[in-house]
Amino acid sequence: MAGIGDLVGTDLGPTPWLEITQERVNRFAEVTGDPQWIHNDPVRAAAGPFGGTIAHGYLTLSLCSPLLDEVLHVDGYALTINYGVNRVRFPAPVPVGSRIRAVFRVESVEEVTGGDQAVIVATIEREGGDKPVCVAELVARFVR
Repeated sequence: MAGIGDLVGTDLGPTPWLEITQERVNRFAEVTGDPQWIHNDPVRAAAGPFGGTIAHGYLTLSLCSPLLDEVLHVDGYALTINYGVNRVRFPAPVPVGSRIRAVFRVESVEEVTGGDQAVIVATIEREGGDKPVCVAELVARFVR
């Protein structure tokens, strides 16, 4: 591919399924300092509102980068950096033990100093779920 600009309007994915394990959730809680019981206490969470532990919303969002890497391959750039997120929503929970995957849509690309900036909409779904678990408008810089 010549560059990210060639992909405007294109859907990428779906990615392969990724299982969300309790170990991953626990590690995320440790790194971020967010050990809330709905994420890390399976016994207490079993009686909670979700019937078990769930992934942090921000864990789900953080998985956009490796999931995008599964389906987006462009030439002509030295590196890609996360520049920001315009909008994020978590319409449904991600129960521990479930599997997620993503579809990405390249919405727009503009030239910026040193490269290109793209807005990419990520929609992450849970296997068997009826709503997305995360919808995010990612902003990425592709540096030449």
